[in-house]
Amino acid sequence: MRSVVTRDSERETARIADAVQYRTLDGFAYATKGAFDRVAATLLLVALAAPLGVIALLVKLSSPGPVLVRQLRVGRFGQPFTFYKFRSMREDAELIRDELEAQNHHDGPTIFKMKGDPRITRVGSFLRRSSLDELPNLFNVLRGEMSIIGPRPPLPREVAHYTPRHMQRLAATPGMTGLWQVRGRSELSFEEMVDLDLEYIEKWSLWLDVTIFIKTPLVVVNGRGAW
Repeated sequence: MRSVVTRDSERETARIADAVQYRTLDGFAYATKGAFDRVAATLLLVALAAPLGVIALLVKLSSPGPVLVRQLRVGRFGQPFTFYKFRSMREDAELIRDELEAQNHHDGPTIFKMKGDPRITRVGSFLRRSSLDELPNLFNVLRGEMSIIGPRPPLPREVAHYTPRHMQRLAATPGMTGLWQVRGRSELSFEEMVDLDLEYIEKWSLWLDVTIFIKTPLVVVNGRGAW
């Protein structure tokens, strides 16, 4: 059974890679971006070691369940990887997701977001507003699966509904923050998110990454579009 699942996963990855036409993010500058990501992630993990420990304790004490959530996400050119974040929801969140589908803030199955999601814990609500739940993504950055800046990595069930245009956002290494995170966050429609991801890929430069990196803390503090 394991070999069948692996073959299916490899075929799906190859299908997605073939569908992605944007291949502009290559070369020395992009390699430099990857090196910067690993150095920055290492420094941030060292600097944030104490806050990470406090957050982990708060998550553990707030509700039953693991401290970290591990999810299968789709990375660059369809490569699957295990995504880490602090748990911000009840332990049974995925089991009751289908019951809440009708309240999805976004149209269609390409992304699920809802205001007042009853699955979110009290501590989780704070972590989401402040984006602190995403700090474990730094481990993904160290592993080369994510970047500091780039499109957010989607779930496989979301990618299954992607059009050829949506697939193009998988041309870049997924990131912890990106262009649409500093221009509206969850208030944007999925199509607007895709537009901004494609704009990022088209206009990508190290300076654009620096600009987004600087703007991200200001957006987080403002709190607009975070829920």
